[in-house]
Amino acid sequence: MDLLEVRELRYFVAVAEELHFGRAAARLSIAQPALSKTVQRIESRLRVQLFDRTSRKVALTPAGAALLEHGRHALNAMTVAVQNAQRAGGDEPLKFVIKPGGDANLLSGILAAYAQHPCARQVDILFSGATDRTDHLHDGRADAALLYAPFDDLTGLAAETLHVEDRVAVLPQAHRLATRESINLDDLSDEVFPRWPGVPDAGNGPEIADAAELIALVRIARVVAVVPRSLIAPAPAGIVCVPVTDAGPSRIVIARREHDHRDHVTALIAAAVSLRQK
Repeated sequence: MDLLEVRELRYFVAVAEELHFGRAAARLSIAQPALSKTVQRIESRLRVQLFDRTSRKVALTPAGAALLEHGRHALNAMTVAVQNAQRAGGDEPLKFVIKPGGDANLLSGILAAYAQHPCARQVDILFSGATDRTDHLHDGRADAALLYAPFDDLTGLAAETLHVEDRVAVLPQAHRLATRESINLDDLSDEVFPRWPGVPDAGNGPEIADAAELIALVRIARVVAVVPRSLIAPAPAGIVCVPVTDAGPSRIVIARREHDHRDHVTALIAAAVSLRQK
């Protein structure tokens, strides 16, 4: 008999992430006593203590921390295996990952063109953060993605350029450079830039997760940023966008895994490229 069942591993991970049996039980939609008994059975079977429990808190032991690290990988691997099997053997929806607001108004046209193809399937749109859309492709959570080059790493992916645009400085309306027709990166050398999750050395200011947070901080003059124009156009009230002449262009690309040649995926790429050529 296996030492640990998938259900038990999922229960353990929930407790380890929440470090609270009540919250973990609510997350799993099971009764707390049942969850506690399951964890006790796991510890007995593995012959290790996974949690230090007191009346005030729950903490992971070294054994629990090790099981959490590898347990997450095991659950993710099983999820990906099931998804890949379903994709290979059936008509599972095509999963298309994009950054919220990061499609430069291309998405609706792509979906309409794809729907006309005989291989077309239902398309599920996934939204991700600033840096993990390529992860969605590599680990199988998504079949295709809209990415920004050169910011996203396209290693191991097949990509087609759909849109090329300049980059602009996003400034508060009262900023000293806001009235300029264009600027250089050197003009911004003393400014505070935001940090994006997962992007090392990307800025010296507060961490932000999306364009909405960026706009809020720029508007109150806490940060400035240099971004592809489509991420901030049209500029909201209180914000000015000034072209940065030496920042280099940004490309929006549609990408898939390099060796993924399934008909419904290549049909989506072809539909997107057909719009570019018109």
